Amino acid sequence: MEKLSFIYNRQSVRSFTNDSIPNTDIEEIIKAATYAPSGKNMQNWHFVVVKNSEKIAAIAQAVVDRNKELAAYLPEEKRAAFQGMVPYHTVFKKAPVVILVFAGPYPTIAEDIAAAGTMDKEQIAALSRTQPGIQNIAAAMENLLLAAAAMGYGTCWMTGPTYAAEQIAAITGFSKPGYYLAAMTPLGIPAAGKYVNPPRKPLAEVLTIIE
Repeated sequence: MEKLSFIYNRQSVRSFTNDSIPNTDIEEIIKAATYAPSGKNMQNWHFVVVKNSEKIAAIAQAVVDRNKELAAYLPEEKRAAFQGMVPYHTVFKKAPVVILVFAGPYPTIAEDIAAAGTMDKEQIAALSRTQPGIQNIAAAMENLLLAAAAMGYGTCWMTGPTYAAEQIAAITGFSKPGYYLAAMTPLGIPAAGKYVNPPRKPLAEVLTIIE
């Protein structure tokens, strides 16, 4: 549908040209992200934009090092598969810009009840399942990706590298009480090539209409 082309034109891009991106465009993209809905209007997000190529390379190396470290904790039969994800978790390393999306505190009824000690852990876990705080971040991230695509840029929603969240934050020098790295994306002009969205499940499989 033409009216929704801005959604269908968004694709996961993992290869970029060396062209720089004006700060004005980056600011416009982040502004669009901040217009996402958020529970209680908490807006518990913070965006760290990394344009320094040396820092981007250092972030990629931190992911490689952390992957190797964590692999040692895995059973041997799962180790190779995890280490094999490194190329996918570092596709941002050649992008001119990397955007880190940090999630901040978001108070919930589950936390209040847990603190009061008046409900068993299983019920508290059920109350916590919706994770509204991280839903806010996801909404902002989707706005960011759609805005970037509408402006002719490529992105790729990534959460895999967050196992190196502490190391990545240290490299950037960003620190804000209660905030942690929740997602990230490269940002740049897509390199020449064909980009195709993977198949989607049929609506009949994922849609239930109750009248």
